[in-house]
Amino acid sequence: MSAVEMSHSRAAAGGLGQVFARVTAMVAAWNDARITRRELHRLTDRELTDIGLTRGDIERVARGL
Repeated sequence: MSAVEMSHSRAAAGGLGQVFARVTAMVAAWNDARITRRELHRLTDRELTDIGLTRGDIERVARGL
């Protein structure tokens, strides 16, 4: 008689779910940075100065550094 081992397929499915979750989180973070970058670029230099930023700060702020 033969037996079917199912533990490997469950582990693989869990691993695939984790990969999907990481990719989804990376895409969401990229999109948030893109939106932040776009909105900050729309501000005038005066408006950026009012919030304590310069054009050179936009990328750093968008990345959350």
